[in-house]
Order: sequence, then C-alpha cells, then structure tokens
Amino acid sequence: MIVVEQTQTDEMKPNNSRKKQAGFIVLVMAVLIGTLVLFFYLRYKATHITTDDAFIDGRIHTISARIKGSVAMIHVQDNQPVKRGDLLIEIDPADYDVRVSEAGAGVNAEKARLSEVEARIQVVRTQMAELKAAIQAAQANVELQEANLEQAEKDAARAENLYHLETISKDRYEKAMTARTVAAAQAKAAREQMHQAEKAFETQVSIVRQTEALREAQLSVIREREAKLASARLNYGYTKIYSPSDGYVTRKSVEAGNQIEVGQALMAVVALDDIWVTANYKETQLEKVRPGQKVRFKVDSYPGRKFTGRVESIMSGTGAVFSLFPPENATGNYVKVVQRIPVKIVLDPETDRDHILRIGMSVVPTILVNR
Repeated sequence: MIVVEQTQTDEMKPNNSRKKQAGFIVLVMAVLIGTLVLFFYLRYKATHITTDDAFIDGRIHTISARIKGSVAMIHVQDNQPVKRGDLLIEIDPADYDVRVSEAGAGVNAEKARLSEVEARIQVVRTQMAELKAAIQAAQANVELQEANLEQAEKDAARAENLYHLETISKDRYEKAMTARTVAAAQAKAAREQMHQAEKAFETQVSIVRQTEALREAQLSVIREREAKLASARLNYGYTKIYSPSDGYVTRKSVEAGNQIEVGQALMAVVALDDIWVTANYKETQLEKVRPGQKVRFKVDSYPGRKFTGRVESIMSGTGAVFSLFPPENATGNYVKVVQRIPVKIVLDPETDRDHILRIGMSVVPTILVNR
C-alpha cells in the first residue's frame, strides 16, 4: 500500500513541473505580447493625433433685404441647389420705380436750369468783349484828343506871341485860344469816356464771375440730384435679391406677400463646395502638428466611409480666449484646465465630390504627424 502511494507521488512531480513550465511560458508570452501591443499603441498615438471634439464647418450666407417692401415673388424652395447669381426673391418695385422717375425728372430740370445759366454766361461774356472793344476805342480817342490838345496848345502859344508882336489880328488870336480850350475839353471828355468804359468793363467782369459762380452752384445741385437718382436706381436694383454663391437654400422664412424690413433675415445659402473641419485639439496634442500634414477623419453619419484632408492652419488663440466671457485667471481661485485650440482642416477635392457632408456634422479627425 505504501509502495503504490509512493509511485503515484513520483509520477505527479514531473506533471507539476511541466505545468509550471507551461504557465511560465504563457506568462512570458503574455508579457511580450502586452509589451508589443503597448509599444505599437504608444507609437500609433505619437504619430496619430485624434480628437472627437470636431465638426464640419463652412460658409453660411445669410440672405437679407437691403430695402423694405412687400415680397412679390420667391423663386426657390428649402434645400434647393442654387448657383451664384440666381434670382432668389423679388420685392414689389412699384414704389422704387416712381422714386427713380422723380429723381430723373429732378436731374433733367436742374440740367435745363444749367443750360439757362450757361446761356447767360455766354451773353455776359459777349457783352464783356464788346466793353473791352469800347475801352480800346475810348483809349484811341483819348490819344487822338490829347494829340489835338497838344497841337492846339502849340498853336495858341504861337498865336499869343504873334499877337503881342501885332503880327496877327485879335480875331485870329481869339480863335487859337478858343481852339485850345475846345481841345482841352474834348481830351477831358475822352478821358472821362474811357474811365466810364473801364468801370462798365469791371462791372461786367463781376457779373461774369457771379454767373459762373451760379453755374458752379447749379452743377453742385445737379450732382446732388444725380446722387439721389443713383441711390434711387440702387434701391430699385435691390428689389431683386440674388444668390451670393453656389450652395443650397436653407432656413427660408419668407413667403410671397410678406412685408419685410431692412436687414431682415429671409433665408440662408450654404456653400457645400467650400467646407472644412474645425477640430478642437487639446493644447498638449499640438506639439508636432504643422500645416500641410495629412488628415484622415470619420463622420458619424457615414461610419463605413473615410475622408481625407490636410491641416491648413492653427488658430492663434484658444477657444476660451475668443468666447463671450473669456476667463480671468488673475481673479479668484485658479484651477488649471487644459485648453483647446481650433485647427482648420481642409478637405481634399476628391473626398466629397457628391457633397454629402453637411455643416455641423460630428467628425473624428486623425492627423498623421509622421508625414
């Protein structure tokens, strides 16, 4: 009995030894596999920067009215694709058409007044030319009368000498004196006539200047009227609202017959051909992120599809800094919080040809920093 038990004990010792060896091998294998998994996982995390705080972003063009009025016609519906320059809304143009006509009539009336002023300028300039010619004639007459006076004075002096010598008669002497007096009076009259002509010319110059100033004032009035006409035409053009870009109509909140005000939002046009990903990465993740790096991202709406893009830029501040109420760390109790910095990721041209992505969709981007 004792021999049998001893034999069984001897047989169990090698079995336990083999089991221990197998367990040790399994443990070593598990440690090696865990180490390898941890190594590749850490290497993957070091070269693949991922966040789930990301979404599709894009340009939303809010369509609003620049004038007030009644909506006459709407040419689009919700979610309808449109091209840049497509007519979206028409506002009743009747009131603005009348204003254009009134402004145009005002411009024409002021231009007619300008024609009258220019005609007056032409008349006064003609009169000024005539007065200038009269001055020249008066000046020539003054020169003639002064020459006659000079000759009369010489004749009078000669006659006086001859009369004292009793060479000529008293009658001839008196005629010479009278001729000198008449010549002096004529010279004085000629000078006075020239003086009056010069005064008349100066007065006419003042009239010309006043008329030209009136012309400049009329031109200013015409420019003002033309500005009002241009404004009326602009407002008339604003009665038709066009799409500012290619995209899809959304948030339409207006119907035909509605009375709208200036700046009232009527609808929006979303440009799906110009969208990007805004990824809010933690500041501790951005050490190796650079513009131009390749990005792969998944969209929650399309779990079986992968999209690609590249890093375009990194925002120059954290999201908290540009919030409505930025943090004031200098006041109160400070608690350090890891900040997030928005990263703009642009899509590759071929990754969304069918424009299936929509603004606001949640995405999970992965930046391949090793590339």
